[in-house]
Amino acid sequence: MTSADPHTPLYLGLMSGTSADGIDAALVQFPAEGGCRYVDGLTHPWDPAIRAELVALGEGGELGSLDTLGRIDAQIGITFAAAANRLLEQAGVSPAQVRAIGSHGQTVRHRPLADPAFTCQLGDANRIAELTGITTVADFRRRDVAAGGHGAPLMPAFHLAMLGTADEDRAVLNLGGIANLTLIPRVGTPRGFDTGPANALMDAWCERHTGTPFDADGAFAASGQVDEALLEHWRAEPWFALPPPKSTGREQFHLAWAEAAMAVRTVAPADVQATLLELTAATVADALLAHLPEATRVLVCGGGVRNPQLLRRLTARLPGVVVESSAVHGLDPDYLEAMGFAWLAHRTLQGLPGNLPSVTGARGPRILGAIHPA
Repeated sequence: MTSADPHTPLYLGLMSGTSADGIDAALVQFPAEGGCRYVDGLTHPWDPAIRAELVALGEGGELGSLDTLGRIDAQIGITFAAAANRLLEQAGVSPAQVRAIGSHGQTVRHRPLADPAFTCQLGDANRIAELTGITTVADFRRRDVAAGGHGAPLMPAFHLAMLGTADEDRAVLNLGGIANLTLIPRVGTPRGFDTGPANALMDAWCERHTGTPFDADGAFAASGQVDEALLEHWRAEPWFALPPPKSTGREQFHLAWAEAAMAVRTVAPADVQATLLELTAATVADALLAHLPEATRVLVCGGGVRNPQLLRRLTARLPGVVVESSAVHGLDPDYLEAMGFAWLAHRTLQGLPGNLPSVTGARGPRILGAIHPA
């Protein structure tokens, strides 16, 4: 925890990603001179029954009825509000001290290539505003989609503002449920896009075969051997060859997708885990070398930064490139996305755009999100 500047407004960001492994909540300030001051943060657990529903929906499961949709939307909003209130209590901050909450919600469907394109994040922001007493900004993605964009990834604008530099060609890599890159060249237009699966597949396989929700330190993967034939089968997935802008989610990369390649032969569970990890490293490296081969530094954030085996394999595939945590540059890797949605709320209240059209493919800059007053 860092002491807050009493003269600078506080913002609170809420984020639950593709893995649905918890709600990240971050309390931050945006000083007038620039940057982002991290004040405090925590990860709030999901009720196991709700999480199971979210994972099933994210993998393409159907809602039984509008009643089910309404219930889940409300439950997610209530849980997000609980995460915010718990953080305020932990930090000793009153709701009156927080200018706004930026809530990402929980993505349950993302179809940027459908006709018409759409994306759906649940988590009733009215509940969050009501239960916290704080103005809440939410529904950030749909305006970009309406403007012809993918609505994702949205973090490149935040990465550019906080980590951009004219000193080197660099990239920011978020290793969440899905991996995505922000490319920041010294000269030229910043870009960003999803590169493919990361923690969502590895976590799901690890939980199935070890009973633990994630592979701590990549130990399960490290105990196995990469199955080269399986790896190449997965890498042949046509989605990987699509040009940016592109985005994806659990509806594309889920265990059924991974298991389809193992229908004709058996692969040891630890070897599958090792190969899933190698798939993430390979597809990230492929994307970086294809779109910013001059990059000399990759700043890593998201849950994958805690997986040393994954970072070792990524470093091995990017010789000459420094691969390091965003913490080296002053941004907590565990809460960077939550901090980013606090920043987007800050932008929305200022009447400033939050998307980068060069990333999402939208027709132009757009002010994102709907404001729900306290």
